[in-house]
Amino acid sequence: MTSVEKLYNTEIFKSERLRAIILIGLLGIEAILLLVIYFFYSEEYLQVFKTHIAIYAILIFTVIITVYEFFVHYILGIRGKSFLVEPHFFGYINSFSEISLMSILLIFIVEYSGQIIILQAPATLTYFIFIVLSTFRLNFKLSVFTGALAASEFILISIYYSTFFSNTSANNHMPDLSGMQYLGQGLIMIIAGIAAGFVADLIKKKMIISVNNIQEKNEVIDLFGQQISPQIVDNILKNRTELFGARKKVCIMFLDIRQFTPFVEQHQPEEVVAYLNTLFGFMIDIVQSHHGVINQFLGDGFMATFGAPAPIGNSSQHATEASQEIIKKLNIESEKEYIPHTRIGIGLHYDEAVTGNIGSTKRKQYSITGKVVIMASRIEQLNKKYNTNMLISKEVYNQLNKVTQNAFEWLEDSKIKGSENPVSLFKLEYTM
Repeated sequence: MTSVEKLYNTEIFKSERLRAIILIGLLGIEAILLLVIYFFYSEEYLQVFKTHIAIYAILIFTVIITVYEFFVHYILGIRGKSFLVEPHFFGYINSFSEISLMSILLIFIVEYSGQIIILQAPATLTYFIFIVLSTFRLNFKLSVFTGALAASEFILISIYYSTFFSNTSANNHMPDLSGMQYLGQGLIMIIAGIAAGFVADLIKKKMIISVNNIQEKNEVIDLFGQQISPQIVDNILKNRTELFGARKKVCIMFLDIRQFTPFVEQHQPEEVVAYLNTLFGFMIDIVQSHHGVINQFLGDGFMATFGAPAPIGNSSQHATEASQEIIKKLNIESEKEYIPHTRIGIGLHYDEAVTGNIGSTKRKQYSITGKVVIMASRIEQLNKKYNTNMLISKEVYNQLNKVTQNAFEWLEDSKIKGSENPVSLFKLEYTM
């Protein structure tokens, strides 16, 4: 059984239990309202039935069907796994039991009252409650079966009693139950079952689509863990082919915590973990708020990508604003002494990367590869040389708006390992 089928069967299981409770409520309301009508029209009632047996039978039926539905609800609760294996088989059995209980009620009233008029009374419309609620089972055939079974039992009862009682003296003063009446009502029951089936089938299709969408979202979340924002998840679902490999222009961020090794040596492991969780907590939130993805943690830092797997417009602008916000937030936390005094280094580079899922069927990772990754890493490392906290390449600088560019100052053209030509670097002068 696939995961989609399991989710679908689980929803059917929940619907079946909910259906039992709703049925108890509706039949209880029906019994109460019939009692109210009987109270106001008791004389007319006795003129028709000559006895109180019909109203007693309805109350007894309500108690029996309530007990039965509570039993169904209880059985489903303790035998849920068995239901999930063959949910439709249970639906057929339950439908047959409910309809048959209703038919037994009609037979009981006619037998003890000697009046076939009950077969024309509003109580017979109770069949339609079962037919309508069959839509909860989300099965076209089950709804049609419910309507057809109700029609068959009602017609058979009507044929038998209209024939058996047709010449009895007790009923000479009562109108006959004609074939037009019971066949017509039976036909409407069948049509109601078909209509309920179409509604159930439509709901089922909508639910399967929803389940598939949930499964696709879960697959994306499993693939990226907690690295991405809901907006990126939605974008990925709309462009799933991009997960299988593509060339994209992206901005890569490398962030490193300075003097981390001495900090580890001077503190207990629990303190180190708490420190990193505090730092990474707000850093991750900031990266995600600017539509970035944390690709990997590097012990005392991380690598983030802006512009993949989903395009975000000006990725360099988003990456730069995220970096500035991280530095500003870090300074605030340090000044308030929420964290020890901390210095970081951030490097940004913009260029083409190869993106896609890499791994086996059991374990995959979304990977960003290419020269842009290497260059961003080495630009970040140059912060130590220049005693800066943020360096960006000219490729990033050229993508920024004028206001953001004003926060940076050209540093120099630096020779970087892996690059044939010198890289023009800009350092952050102030945060906005």
